[in-house]
Amino acid sequence: MSYVVIIRFEGVNEADYWSVNDILGIKRDGSGPWPAGIRAHTAGPTPDGWVVAERWDSKSSQEKWMGSTLGAALAKAGVPAPVQVIDYDTVNEKMFG
Repeated sequence: MSYVVIIRFEGVNEADYWSVNDILGIKRDGSGPWPAGIRAHTAGPTPDGWVVAERWDSKSSQEKWMGSTLGAALAKAGVPAPVQVIDYDTVNEKMFG
């Protein structure tokens, strides 16, 4: 099992996303200091903003990253708080590809 979090932002765009990644040191080619415990990351536009979906080894790993690093980067980039967070521990997991 693992932990999944889906975070939806309104009024956020691709430039904001890359601004946060620049602060974190994560490059467009995927290289950089990804946090311990992250297993998958994907992000993209929605009609009203931006969504990020991640799979982690545990909720505690994600919360540690949010509290120690990501939260500060979001604030520094001026990204507003998410309007929706959906999270769950997986009960059936299959990776393809």
